[in-house]
Amino acid sequence: MNDDTRPSPEALLRQASQEGRGRLKIFLGAAPGVGKTFEMLSEGAERRRAGVDIVIGVVETHGRVETAALTRGHEIVPRKPIPYEGRTLDEMDLDAILARAPTLVLVDELAHTNAPGSRHPKRYQDVEELLAAGIDVYSTINIQHIESLNDVVASFTRVRVRETVPDSIVEAAEIEVVDIPPDELIERLKAGKVYLPQEATRALAHFFSKSNLSALRELALRRAAQAVDAQMLEHVRALGVGGTWAGGERIVVAISELPGALGLVRATKRIADAMHAPWTAVYIETPRAQGFGEAEHRQLAGVFNLATQLGGDVATVPAASVVDGLKTFTTEARATQLVVGKSTRSRWFEMRHGSVVDQMVRETPGIAVHVLPMEGGTTRGRRRHVGGWGSKAGYAWTTAMVAGVTGVASALFHILNLGNVALLYLLPVMAAASLFGLRTGLFAGIASSVAYNFFFLPPTGTLTISNPENVISILVLLGIAFVTSQLTSRVRAQADIAAASARTNAALAGFLRQMTSLNEPVALARAICEEIGRLFDVRAVILVAEDPGLAVQAANGADYRLETMEMAAAQWAYDNGAPAGRGSGTLAASEWFFQPLRSGERTLAVLGLARDVGGDPVRSDQLPLLMSLVDQASLVLERARLEVEMRDVDAVRERDRLRQALLSSVSHDLRTPLTSVMAAAAELHRGVTPELIATIESEAARLNRFVGNLLDMARVEAGALRLRLEPTDLTDAVAGAVHDTKRVLEGHAIDLDVAPNLPLVRIDPQLLHHCLLNLLDNAGRYADPGTPVVVRAEHRFGMLRLSVIDQGPGLPPGREKEVFETFRRLEGSDRAIGGTGLGLAIVKAFAEAMGMSVEAGNREDRTGARFSLCFPKDLLVRETDGANV
Repeated sequence: MNDDTRPSPEALLRQASQEGRGRLKIFLGAAPGVGKTFEMLSEGAERRRAGVDIVIGVVETHGRVETAALTRGHEIVPRKPIPYEGRTLDEMDLDAILARAPTLVLVDELAHTNAPGSRHPKRYQDVEELLAAGIDVYSTINIQHIESLNDVVASFTRVRVRETVPDSIVEAAEIEVVDIPPDELIERLKAGKVYLPQEATRALAHFFSKSNLSALRELALRRAAQAVDAQMLEHVRALGVGGTWAGGERIVVAISELPGALGLVRATKRIADAMHAPWTAVYIETPRAQGFGEAEHRQLAGVFNLATQLGGDVATVPAASVVDGLKTFTTEARATQLVVGKSTRSRWFEMRHGSVVDQMVRETPGIAVHVLPMEGGTTRGRRRHVGGWGSKAGYAWTTAMVAGVTGVASALFHILNLGNVALLYLLPVMAAASLFGLRTGLFAGIASSVAYNFFFLPPTGTLTISNPENVISILVLLGIAFVTSQLTSRVRAQADIAAASARTNAALAGFLRQMTSLNEPVALARAICEEIGRLFDVRAVILVAEDPGLAVQAANGADYRLETMEMAAAQWAYDNGAPAGRGSGTLAASEWFFQPLRSGERTLAVLGLARDVGGDPVRSDQLPLLMSLVDQASLVLERARLEVEMRDVDAVRERDRLRQALLSSVSHDLRTPLTSVMAAAAELHRGVTPELIATIESEAARLNRFVGNLLDMARVEAGALRLRLEPTDLTDAVAGAVHDTKRVLEGHAIDLDVAPNLPLVRIDPQLLHHCLLNLLDNAGRYADPGTPVVVRAEHRFGMLRLSVIDQGPGLPPGREKEVFETFRRLEGSDRAIGGTGLGLAIVKAFAEAMGMSVEAGNREDRTGARFSLCFPKDLLVRETDGANV
């Protein structure tokens, strides 16, 4: 507490590392249309008028007149053209901005993915290079593009964005929230100020509902508050400023080995949820913890596991007393609220030892202290310190030291006075307190007083004191013995605490030093198992996800056995991102304890620990060290995974380049001869049989569809698909598709089960026609000869499903979703069947672009395949809508 104004070395080093770098400011919005780009340009204009050298790197106005007007007067760096798939894409010219070297650059849409061929795949990486060059950057982002919130946003909007920005970028930036109420944003959307009218109508029914916008707004405000709070704490730590700085609530709960600690953790979780605040469970490790038995360690481990499962952080602080440890931790954590438990204690106990609750209330005036009753927390009849009375060997050595001093004093008594003899007896008192603890030191003081009285105070040989002055000598000797014992035992306890902390730091440093020398995931996993196994004297394994479950990637020995119970606990830990197995609250019957290794919201692997002799793999006092090692192991595994992915980037880009080249080449090479074939077929009507002409026209049309599929796939991948939505009659759409594929379906009876009274659907008729052509073509190629092809429409529970059903080999079980992948062909029999593997991929892409979904499966009698287009309720045109049309 006396050192709470000392600047944090770590914070100072982090601030020093930012010297010479540019500063990033992010304009954060809850959704598109709130005015992020407008606000960025407005502030940029103010900075320009103040004399700041500013340029526009890239700004997307999206056709908004008022936004485009704000770009006037700014110097705009021309974009860099990048050829891609026969087209030219414009991206921010990073090299031109670096050469221009402005003071500030405006870069819109931080989460943007750059075109292939750019120096960096992501725009935020371009921004990182600008910042490293000392250039300040203003940029914009929506809350759904932050990596850690991507899953949260997708859970209620049903829309998952693929372009995300790492949280580290946002945490290092200055945040300005651009906020407008949901109702105002909806009015802007209806007025066509965000999207075109057709797109706006669809957006209002899905992403831009009022409930979604309210939730996104809350996420944006809360994330900005967290960033501001973290930056404020970093600043005050670097300056060494005292105080809690309660800009945001930070809660600490003090836990112990008592059974009621579990209730404290649950209560703290409820308090933290109500305040939307982070919380930490801290255990103060005092010297009395050295005497804990197996039951106390198991109870503490259970409390730590519960706190981890409920989303809190855990920490262990070595300290001479609980009050000192809590004051130190709450000061360093800048806690605003402290949750402590009040046990049932006797008045005599509190008179002797004091009350932690009362001391914390008195000595931490800036912290709100929540005092909760501890269930089962009574100390009556409970020993406070197991083994605290000292060992027999300690008392024997103390007795021997007192006897030795008595012998030396007797030999020198003729040259020493009584005062000097009394001083000699301080030596065994100090030695006993230092080597064996407080109570042994007090025993040494009493034994020294008795020996001094019996052998040296007249009348010698008795415990009678004839001179009253000698009574004072004995009392002083006892007082000095007591004070010396207290001070010596306290120094010894602090030395033990420092030694334990040094061992922990050494273990972490050695672990990191060994991990940083490895790059391959398998080698890293093996090293992690060996190092953790050595530190905790346990068997260790690491399991990773493999089809169909988890598999052991590495172990520190070959004698491990994972039975069904152990694999179930490991799978639960992987799926839920929480500990499971022995010593936890889930599947505790397992002999192994499993801890997930996580990076952000993703579980990378599961670490399993077990002891050869039984018992909990990790004691409660070892759990904080284990959690630190788990965090470090997760980081190095994530680093190894990213390095492997980066090595594969070149190969992936090459494959993509070849595939795009194939699409472009085949489309170009076949389109020209097809035009000639179709023209020649038209001329042959005068002198050739109609059957030959029909064959030429049919095959030319089929080749034309093939080339169209290639072109359509290229359009889908390039994001250049344009929709023309209008109410469409499915009966007419199915009839038209069947007519155009009658040559392909020759030999198959067509069974149309499409009721004429089906509601109209609001889709793109041309894209639906392409979907039906590909589904019917697929059925004609895979159906057994002579079997019928069924086209069936079902309208149930507000959803309309249009299915194409054939009788043939069907789909391999478990691989139904693979048929919609590009260039993927799943052969259902030993027949040689042609195809490019594009048709079903195009069906899926077109259907999703129109707001539909696709399904693939086998018939209920398993004699063929069934492919379905599913039209959700919002695509069905009601009667009133039809009347308006």
